Amino acid sequence: MADDPKPRRRTPIMSGWREWAALPDLDIPWIKVKLDTGARTSALHAFDLEELPRDRVRFSVHPWQDSDADQATVECDVHDRRVVRSSSGHAQERIVVLTAIELAGRTVEAEVTLSNRDQMGFRMLIGREALRQGFVVDPARSFQAGRAPKEIRRRNRGRA
Repeated sequence: MADDPKPRRRTPIMSGWREWAALPDLDIPWIKVKLDTGARTSALHAFDLEELPRDRVRFSVHPWQDSDADQATVECDVHDRRVVRSSSGHAQERIVVLTAIELAGRTVEAEVTLSNRDQMGFRMLIGREALRQGFVVDPARSFQAGRAPKEIRRRNRGRA
């Protein structure tokens, strides 16, 4: 029997507007994310960006909301640079990295822009380019993939 020329479509995973995810390539096992179908590209809170030789970048991440605990410092390849327009209309050039996002037991490769999201409610947005790889978002629901362990949720709220 010949190979089927049509690629198989995965069954979409129902997700809420906010979920817990992991960034295994960046050694970040837990981060609360907002699933944002209005954003094309995903965005990650990053600071102390340092461009390195051979199109590499080093940056730090605070994975917890309203906290600087458990800072992760990451070094990876620069995938692209592009101008991103925020919801307020402000345009900014950002570095884009390519990384794995694990959400609801599925891992997808996504372009992620790096920006300072200290003043934002979530340290990471997952945009529609990543979501189109097998996720459906129910805006009336949260944590459809389950909650992080209690210890992690407490750390995220600054209570650990």
